[in-house]
Amino acid sequence: MAKTIGLTYDLKSDWVKHDDDPPDAAAELDGLDTIKTLTRAFESAGHQVVRIGNARQLLVAIEKGLSVDMVFNIAEGYRGRNRESQVPNILEMFDIPFCGADALTLGITLDKAVTKKCWIADGVPTPKFFEATLWDDLKKLNTIGYPLMVKTSQEGTSKGITKNSRVEDLEQLQREVERISTFYKQAALCEQFIRGTEFTVAVIGNEEPIALAVVQYAMDGDTNIGNKFYTYEHVVNKSVQYLCPAPIEDGLTQKLQQIAVAAYKSVECRDFGRVDFRVDEKGRPFALEINPLPNLGMLEVFPMCAKARGITYNQLMNQILDHALERYGLLEPQEVLSRS
Repeated sequence: MAKTIGLTYDLKSDWVKHDDDPPDAAAELDGLDTIKTLTRAFESAGHQVVRIGNARQLLVAIEKGLSVDMVFNIAEGYRGRNRESQVPNILEMFDIPFCGADALTLGITLDKAVTKKCWIADGVPTPKFFEATLWDDLKKLNTIGYPLMVKTSQEGTSKGITKNSRVEDLEQLQREVERISTFYKQAALCEQFIRGTEFTVAVIGNEEPIALAVVQYAMDGDTNIGNKFYTYEHVVNKSVQYLCPAPIEDGLTQKLQQIAVAAYKSVECRDFGRVDFRVDEKGRPFALEINPLPNLGMLEVFPMCAKARGITYNQLMNQILDHALERYGLLEPQEVLSRS
């Protein structure tokens, strides 16, 4: 049965830069093309789409009598540690059903250190780490050794990651911690660097989540990236290639998919998400982070995963939406059966 679907999102074009913002501050925000693509996807299934926008625009829409069956949320928020939780909190407050992770999960997963603590408790393999600020004694904190990867603890889309983020000694570590603390105003996540290969795995569903095809990253055409890593410059230049399905052995594929589902369930993701991995030279996977608000644009991994699944992008987006509708009891029994 056709529904009225609201879309909540944050557009790059709405971003107002502050003088002390780093140059990549708006990296996570969406372009209008993604919103148009999602609109077409839901309309292809007969749904009516209402474009709402960001958290402030959502509040205005509610005040004016917003009437939707479900909100599909990809709003990243603009500022603060809890920015991704703002829209879900509003939706929960007004008892409006929504697709995607709730406020608690989005708060946990935006903070990579908190995420890793959940994973460690649940046995999900992740690199050793510590958090550091300008005022810490880094020599005492670092019980891991070198090399380390130093990155922002509360950002996505490789924000804050440069070619100098991999450090080999105390001097380099101090430099990177100072940069993160100064420009991003947050603790630096200092993580054991995993030399090897890099992958991402999308997951959809709820009671029995399903891992989609494994996607491998290649840099300059090389999948065995070794000491290389994904930086913000790669995002800007679009110089990383995606290989889907990843050209790897079935055993590693299954291992990555199993860990992705475990990581997803550990932080109680809902409906959809994506888990990023490094695999070391011994073939051991390490979960780096999880994104419950992954980029759904046509140049990202979800269209490739749909093709590998033998369906269209539009069908995959509607499967995700159906998972949320089913969770709220908004699907008829025959509609649930037809999806399965």
